[in-house]
Amino acid sequence: MLKALAVALALLAGSHLATAADEAGLAPGMVNPGYDEHPAWFKQSFLDLRDDVKEATRAGRRLMLYFYQDGCPYCLKLLQANFGQKAIADKTRQHFDVIAINLWGDREVTDMAGKAAPEKAFAKSLRVQFTPTLLMLDEKGEVALRLNGYIPPHRFVAALDFAGQRLEKTQSFTDYLAANAREPASGKLHSEPWLLRPPLKLAAARKGGKPLLVLFEQKECATCDELHGEAFPRPEVAALLKRFQVAQIDMASREPVQTPTGETLPARDWARKIGVFYTPSMVFFDAGGREVFRVEGYLRPFHLASSLDYVASGAYRSQPEFQRFIEARAAERREKGEQVELMK
Repeated sequence: MLKALAVALALLAGSHLATAADEAGLAPGMVNPGYDEHPAWFKQSFLDLRDDVKEATRAGRRLMLYFYQDGCPYCLKLLQANFGQKAIADKTRQHFDVIAINLWGDREVTDMAGKAAPEKAFAKSLRVQFTPTLLMLDEKGEVALRLNGYIPPHRFVAALDFAGQRLEKTQSFTDYLAANAREPASGKLHSEPWLLRPPLKLAAARKGGKPLLVLFEQKECATCDELHGEAFPRPEVAALLKRFQVAQIDMASREPVQTPTGETLPARDWARKIGVFYTPSMVFFDAGGREVFRVEGYLRPFHLASSLDYVASGAYRSQPEFQRFIEARAAERREKGEQVELMK
């Protein structure tokens, strides 16, 4: 009996390792050291999204696509801090079938139009730049809510309720968050000497020879407090910020702002118009007033500095995949003997 139990445990462990290797696109028998085990309740799918959406709809749920990559500290944080809470896991399972998509994977995915492509090409077609990225699909397979990057548990619960209860049909996620995901915060906008002074005329600011960075924040935002108190003062981040013209927008304000395209409208309306719902959000514009990159979600200083460097250096023009830029940047620093701390 003991031998039989040992064999069963070995087979179970082997199946888990095989799954990890398969999802990582590795040859049989190889194990990816960066792989983090996904919850057992994630759906095992043939990755034909047409069938997956139909199955979820018949069960009264929706489909959630979770884009991840191995070794991603924010993905691990989502798995542990969010899905690791039973109440959040139960709520997710109540409202969604969750399918994991490897940002660099080779498994074939069939989209709602019937087009088949490897995971990495499918992710690229959806402009997935951050992991985790979560796409919550409606009954037609269209995106009801998209979360680019990690968000903390209390906001994640609000996102589950918003999309799970199909509230996108009646209100914006911005308004829903404001009413249902309040958090302890300083209650103020942080003034910085390097911020453009109001009244903001961003069409003129973008002509100053530097790229334009617009920070969307609000007074009740603990993550904004952390950004100003910890991340912005870091020497590397502070040096990179000098390469931008930086404007701060109160996402709840009705004060008028001139946008980079020259349109004047209330700050709140501009945020809604360009789809900003999370604070802090950082939106980058080129000299022509075109948005070239966006950061939404929780970032520690290394990734924040990488985002600034990505735009300031112009790397976004030649490398459309931000994750590859980060990998190359980290590898270059390690080759020089530097210690790269992703989450410190």
